[in-house]
Amino acid sequence: MLQPTAYLNFLDNCEEAFNFYKKVFNGEIDFMGRFKEMPPEMRVPEGYGEKLMHVSLRVKGQPFLLGSDTPPGYGPAHQVGNNISLSVNPENEAEARRLYDALREGGHVIMELAPTFWAAQFGMVHDQFGINWMISYGEPKR
Repeated sequence: MLQPTAYLNFLDNCEEAFNFYKKVFNGEIDFMGRFKEMPPEMRVPEGYGEKLMHVSLRVKGQPFLLGSDTPPGYGPAHQVGNNISLSVNPENEAEARRLYDALREGGHVIMELAPTFWAAQFGMVHDQFGINWMISYGEPKR
């Protein structure tokens, strides 16, 4: 069953926030990646090497929260109230494309659905109702 997971963006304090949520919800951080760990061809904003590019928190073995710090030029500009997206992981590439195309209709594209170093397909859309969506499918092709 396809279920969205909240994706939270922070201004330079994502790690602190996720350590807090881990404690509050008795969870486990199962991935914490820093901007400095991105492939060399990816631009790391100055001062963001140690900041979190992506973190995931599980509670009772289930995905609970995802998050990252938000450097300028990476997605929408951070503003309290628009710093939450819903992330979905469809079962196949065709469903990823269908969701992406449907959600962008009447809204606007933040990031085209395309291969990335972390997923076979990833895209970001701000839908016609003002909701930010992240569509992520599969493992990257290596």
